[in-house]
Amino acid sequence: MKPVIWSVAGNDSGGGAGLGADLRAATAFGVHLCPVVAAVTAQNSHAVMRMDVVAPDLLDAQLAALADDLPPRVIKTGLLGSTGNVAVLAAWVDRLREQAPVALVIDPVLSATSGGNAFADDAVIAAYQTELFPRATLITPNLDEAHRLVPGASPDADAPALAQALQSTGAANVVITGGDETTSDSRWARRSRDWIATGHASGWLALPRVQTFHTHGTGCTFASSAASALALGFGVADALVLAKMATTFALMHSDEAGGGRGPVWSRSGFGSQPELLPTLSWDADAVPAPGGGPARADLPALRGAAGHAGLYAVVDGVARLRQVLDAGARLVQLRIKAPPGADAAWQSSLRQTLAEARGACSQVDATLVVNDHWQLALELAAADARGLALHLGQEDLLALTAAQRRQLHASSVPLGVSSHSLWELARARSLSPWYVACGPVWPTLTKEMPWRPQGLDNLAWWVHMAGAPVVAIGGILEHAQATQAARSGAAAICVVRGLGADPQQTWPQWRAAVQAAGGLSPLPVPALPRPTLEPVHER
Repeated sequence: MKPVIWSVAGNDSGGGAGLGADLRAATAFGVHLCPVVAAVTAQNSHAVMRMDVVAPDLLDAQLAALADDLPPRVIKTGLLGSTGNVAVLAAWVDRLREQAPVALVIDPVLSATSGGNAFADDAVIAAYQTELFPRATLITPNLDEAHRLVPGASPDADAPALAQALQSTGAANVVITGGDETTSDSRWARRSRDWIATGHASGWLALPRVQTFHTHGTGCTFASSAASALALGFGVADALVLAKMATTFALMHSDEAGGGRGPVWSRSGFGSQPELLPTLSWDADAVPAPGGGPARADLPALRGAAGHAGLYAVVDGVARLRQVLDAGARLVQLRIKAPPGADAAWQSSLRQTLAEARGACSQVDATLVVNDHWQLALELAAADARGLALHLGQEDLLALTAAQRRQLHASSVPLGVSSHSLWELARARSLSPWYVACGPVWPTLTKEMPWRPQGLDNLAWWVHMAGAPVVAIGGILEHAQATQAARSGAAAICVVRGLGADPQQTWPQWRAAVQAAGGLSPLPVPALPRPTLEPVHER
């Protein structure tokens, strides 16, 4: 059975926004939307001529009729129109949550962008603030609405500050749409940016702006797309990545209807368009454009000589590194974690270890990938960057300052970045990485992880969508797993525990397993990925 969403919103007689847009968005995601009428508007593509609010008892009757037969995973609101309707909705949210988890997405429709009536007076705005925001999983105002919803907000307040203020009212997660950015980069004359503030990530979610006059229903489409993704089990940050993709695709297919602004048209297929995967900034700074890093024509090879997936060994010391090099490995990551309270003596010892590892790799023309210790890696690269690369996890990158991330972005050292979820993939893309690691493909005991295994379907989606070579990592213990992972099109397959006690014996077997994928058909790319992260900070 398809997941169920209730959309409690207004009916647009012109079919552009409101419940019509909500239905189109839900259909694009393959979820079932129940349209609950909270207001009726007389409008066309030019303006709203009249708006009548549904009586609270009629709204209550619609929700009661649905409660037993079509209980929702998500309730999404649009135009509510009265304090009475806000109170009815708040009561139903509480009642439903006594039975099962229900997410609440609030699109605070305060006025019509096409002109005409204001949809919310001061009393309705106060009801949003006191009755709905403390119950909200996600609120999705545009920049103008956010200013109205934050009491005493300065006209100069930016999206990050407004989002923080809205979260202080009790809203678990906030996205403020419409923070468009101009840039001197000719490839990105203008970018559509939305500021997200969620339990997992905060930053600018950005894509090139779609140049179209026909934008009616964009806000409804974004909120309903996010609600649809939540209903499919995605966490809020991942749901917002998908909402950005779906809304941009809808804008690309907007069309004329009437003499004014025509509607955006949601449709399926957005989830497999690589150009629609956004970037996510690491902070409030401007988002680096994808591909905007330094020219790196001499990037180390990830793939094997015959074009098949390469093998990528991960080791924890120089002795082990020498073993895998002797066995034939030519791409090796040295992963040495700093102990608690690591001092200057430990750093000095690590510097010597990295120098030894670099020397061993140089002797056989292998690439050494340094895990975590970026400053030492750049120090090594200062004299000669050949055969040296760096791998960083998202937590390590997030701990850096903006200036340090810019230093990495501008360096000549190829950078591999871990990713486990959609928002991490979007964030990794902003650094123009050498590769993106997708994991864990299968359950792993190498380290504790909160993520569900990606599986081969998500790995194939990553390969198709990432815009950079993808490395498969996590739980690859059997040769058949390596063969299947290589069928995804991954550029390299990571082997950690599977190296065993004697890499001289195991490495040729892993190489044969990867090469065996060459005679098999590629894995299909799913229309949408699967959720990989349990929701947090969500009601």
